[in-house]
Amino acid sequence: MNLKQLGNHYDKIILKIILFGMFLCGLNLSIFAQEVNSEAKPPFPGAKTEWRGFDRYNFVVDSRNTLVVVPKQAAAGKPWIWRAEFFDHRPEADVALVSKGFHLVYMDVGNTFGCPDAMAHWAVLYKLLTEEHGLSKKPALEGLSRGGLYVYNWAAANPDKVSCIYGDNPVCDFKSWPGGKGKGPGSPDDWKELIRCYHFDSEEQALAYTKNPIDTLKPLADAKIPIIHLCGDADEVVPYPENTVILKDRYEKLGGNISVIVKPGFKHHPHGLDDPTPIVNFILEHTPQK
Repeated sequence: MNLKQLGNHYDKIILKIILFGMFLCGLNLSIFAQEVNSEAKPPFPGAKTEWRGFDRYNFVVDSRNTLVVVPKQAAAGKPWIWRAEFFDHRPEADVALVSKGFHLVYMDVGNTFGCPDAMAHWAVLYKLLTEEHGLSKKPALEGLSRGGLYVYNWAAANPDKVSCIYGDNPVCDFKSWPGGKGKGPGSPDDWKELIRCYHFDSEEQALAYTKNPIDTLKPLADAKIPIIHLCGDADEVVPYPENTVILKDRYEKLGGNISVIVKPGFKHHPHGLDDPTPIVNFILEHTPQK
């Protein structure tokens, strides 16, 4: 190889090195641009606010105000806790779960007692969160007080879309509350509203209803959905014997797994536990991590 040929040979090598360097540079820039775009795009739509040290997004789904609290780092499988009512009331368990990588979700469907119309709104939200945002297909459900109607009605209709249920002095039979047809006083105004929300023609039709949580436990037992309740045994609003005691007895007879933490002498308030560890551990134990 003469000098001219050698020079041409090295020129080609240098050119290839330059071209390869430009390729790598372009690739890195492309990756950098993708990372920047990914970081710039918020995980959820709507206004970003703050909730107890975590990012909270407020947006509208199916005409209903909705919020999602985002953990600092999502746990494997992107688990979430779906709170039915009274967002931010006694949130100790919610805060602990978000700290452990759970998303926290709430949809305001009004004071509608878990009626079919409310469940239709929930179905739209569930589809959005699982299909477009990749959250787990089996959220943990949280039903505080009247929220019990929502979580059990959802679970009975969608047993494959629930990991576990946490109830806090939950309503398990609307004849007990707000109906007041047992030992409790009920709530006459809420009872009238419930009859309207469920599209019952009369109180008699409401009392003959056979799809209260205490009536629809078989699909949950068949799906092996674990349940935990936290109850004051002196609850004067949602009487413990008319709600959790009946539900527990029936669920166990169906082969279901249910635990009840009883707060002796406690009434309907205060809800929750100052140390929510037993609740948090139960939910963590029964939440899919994949």
